[in-house]
Amino acid sequence: MAELLTSTGVENHAVVSPAEWLASRKELLQKEKEFTRLRDELSAQRRQLPWVKVDKNYVFDSPAGKQSLSDLFEGRNQLIIYHFMFGPDWEAGCPSCSFLADHFNSFIVHLNARDISMSVVSKAPIAQLQAFEKRMRWSFNWVSSYNNSFNRDFHVSFTKEEMATGKVYYNYGLMEFPSEEAPGLSVFYKNDAGEIFHTYSTYTRGLDILLGAYNFIDMTPKGRDEDALAFPMAWVRHHDRYSHSSAAKANETRKAGCCAEEHRP
Repeated sequence: MAELLTSTGVENHAVVSPAEWLASRKELLQKEKEFTRLRDELSAQRRQLPWVKVDKNYVFDSPAGKQSLSDLFEGRNQLIIYHFMFGPDWEAGCPSCSFLADHFNSFIVHLNARDISMSVVSKAPIAQLQAFEKRMRWSFNWVSSYNNSFNRDFHVSFTKEEMATGKVYYNYGLMEFPSEEAPGLSVFYKNDAGEIFHTYSTYTRGLDILLGAYNFIDMTPKGRDEDALAFPMAWVRHHDRYSHSSAAKANETRKAGCCAEEHRP
């Protein structure tokens, strides 16, 4: 017979014997294994997508000067670019993108070992990116697309005219979006002849799997615990802006220039 346990934030949860817990855990394990197999199948289908040749010669502003899209490969064949929300007139980068970017430095070295380079691209001028990167104590390659059409071509920056219509082209369709900048991730391949191909891009909840901290949070009893918030990531702050009052303020609407809500497909 299950006993009920009441604790802070987790009300009336069943408490059972070790044997009953094990039976339930094994039942869930079968579903976890099914999910793993389906994820592997989906990843294989992703790799089978056709490619599009990139004919534009994109040149970015970087701390080292001008860098072309080809330069960002750093001698490797594969390149991942994270589209970081940071508009030219913003004071800081998006907190939600920053939450994700906090993961980057620790794993890029492992990507490099698998013939993969990674860069972050934002619309803000390079001086703004460098100042914020210094504040956040990041050291990944972050370049500016302020002087090229990269953000527009990959549908993560929108004009005032587009915003005025109420819908923009994002995540492969027209949708409402509260900001002129949007998050995303794009993947490229460069062959031995130097030709560059766009192989994949993902947006909105497609980025969710990149948030390692969320994967840990999802395993806890309270999970993401975001149902009562104004939007799912309302609690997220820049990592140097958390305080004891952060939780109390989590329901506040962020000011313009940040992710205003999560956008589901």
